[in-house]
Amino acid sequence: MSNESESPSDELWQEYSVVFRDFDDLTLARWMAQTLGQLLGRSWRLSHPLQASYRLAAQVAHERQIWLKRLATSPPAYPEAPCCRAPLLPLLTRDVLDAGLVCQHCSGTAVPFDEIPPEIQLPIRRWAEEYAPIHAVAHWDDRQRKACGDYQRAFEEAATTAEKLLAVAGRELTPKLIEFCPAAVWEDQDECLEVRAEDIEL
Repeated sequence: MSNESESPSDELWQEYSVVFRDFDDLTLARWMAQTLGQLLGRSWRLSHPLQASYRLAAQVAHERQIWLKRLATSPPAYPEAPCCRAPLLPLLTRDVLDAGLVCQHCSGTAVPFDEIPPEIQLPIRRWAEEYAPIHAVAHWDDRQRKACGDYQRAFEEAATTAEKLLAVAGRELTPKLIEFCPAAVWEDQDECLEVRAEDIEL
């Protein structure tokens, strides 16, 4: 029986991940180590095909504990993530104040917010605090929707603002993370506000 809680998108990602599930452990470890070398030194959109492929492989690798088996050596610039001991490849999301920078391997907290260097912590905090009420528009209850007068317009305005704020994350914030991380990823969509990666212009 299929899992009814999975969205069509989740099911599609499961289909995409089959190629990595068919890899033996050594092949998967080598592919990931080589790909980490390609990701090094840049900030990446979450939706970028190379990064998306790596994320799929990373999830399979986490299930198999590939990095703990030491089958391949990751590029030396990547320290171990404290959450799962895989190479550190953090993801900046709108939930950064609560979740910190998210691990691409285990989806846990790779870098708690209070451990982000102070020089980048403040602009990230300001960005996240500005983003939170914009994102919240998608989750307004009936009372809030009625109170605003024209919810559809409020929703569209929130989506437009979210596009601009996500672009700030990609253009200004994530590149600063490269000063203390070997590579970093930023969330370039907001499904709740129907903002897609292609809507974000840098």
